[in-house]
Amino acid sequence: MSKKDWFGIGYVSAWVLIWGTIGSLIDLPFLNSEIYLPGSIGQVTTFVVTAVISVIIAVFLYPKVLENNLIVSALGLDTDEKK
Repeated sequence: MSKKDWFGIGYVSAWVLIWGTIGSLIDLPFLNSEIYLPGSIGQVTTFVVTAVISVIIAVFLYPKVLENNLIVSALGLDTDEKK
């Protein structure tokens, strides 16, 4: 796998953590206020909506991250060596 492949895996993993954190932070007040119960359609909807928004943002930002010379050179992505 190349460095770019590893970067892609790391990028997706980071966005999964971001999505889970933001989804949980949005979910907590709804659960505490008993607007919906754990495991209900409301909770599923909260996480699905935050997932869709996260995917859109992640896809939009990916090319911009790869265009950043500082990130590319720091991670050695410009060489794209196979190892």
